[in-house]
Amino acid sequence: MLSLQKTFAKYSGWLRGLKAVYVINNWLNSQHLQHNRSLYKKFGIKKSIYAPIGSQDFKSTGGELPWLDQPDAQAALKAHPAFATFPAEIQQQLLHFIDEGYLILKRFFSEEAIDRLNTDMERLLQQRKVDFNYTGKKIMESFRVSEIANREFFRNPQLLDLLNFILGKNVIPFQSINFIAGSEQRAHSDSIHMTTEPKGYLIAAWIALEDIHEGNGPLFFYPGSHRLPYVTTADYPSGNTRFMIGKDSNRRYEDKIAQVIQENHLQKKHFLARKGDVLLWHANLLHGGEPIRQPGSTRKSMVAHYFTEGVICYHEMSQRPALLEINNG
Repeated sequence: MLSLQKTFAKYSGWLRGLKAVYVINNWLNSQHLQHNRSLYKKFGIKKSIYAPIGSQDFKSTGGELPWLDQPDAQAALKAHPAFATFPAEIQQQLLHFIDEGYLILKRFFSEEAIDRLNTDMERLLQQRKVDFNYTGKKIMESFRVSEIANREFFRNPQLLDLLNFILGKNVIPFQSINFIAGSEQRAHSDSIHMTTEPKGYLIAAWIALEDIHEGNGPLFFYPGSHRLPYVTTADYPSGNTRFMIGKDSNRRYEDKIAQVIQENHLQKKHFLARKGDVLLWHANLLHGGEPIRQPGSTRKSMVAHYFTEGVICYHEMSQRPALLEINNG
């Protein structure tokens, strides 16, 4: 059981900043960390699999970039035997992903499937089988209790095949978040919260569960920002110590990202999606949610995150290894 993780879902007090609490939780969920033993040995990490871990532990390791992040990515993609099997529109989107850090799959999910999921989420909320976490915005891990969310969306075979191709490794479904209203979250990169070594072996799929317009807090992102250096806790005053996670680490990180956006003159783009559209984005693409300008409006959506096999997964901001249920199908 992910016991303390469930307890913390709605808790926002000072214990969230105590690293020892996460160490205890890691030990209680040791079965979800055993895969790290061989990976730590491979990457020369000389510490317990239960201990805090962050980018500072990988100073001398490095690792190969994902194939679509490499300098010859355009040529390699066009030369790949599987590339020609994709429809022309998907081929163009894949080429677009290399330079811009995102791609759009129009009407990837049917309205019927989405209606089933929305109805199921309403039922689960009414029955209190799912709930919003401490942010008041996010419903975490719906795939654990909704067969529709799990099989038809989170583990959709077509989607997984495409993600495997984009990252060049088999993906591991890791986390899902459902939203009823817009997140209104400031610009950030997923890599600060869900991190890999080597860098870049994470991808997100954002699914529009209704039409998205300018009034209901649409998703925004900065094309090409994935090419910028990864921001870690060493790049801003996180407040981290040996025993504590900085109290204002997230706010200070978002302040740093605002500075990066300004310094690099990045241009914002909005995803005004139609119901069933999917946005895939790179681990380091800067994105967030606009303010809700029509009070009471919904912005139903689901985002899923995927790591790949053979990489170390951890959470840079909270300095903890990711708990992976690799054999959970």
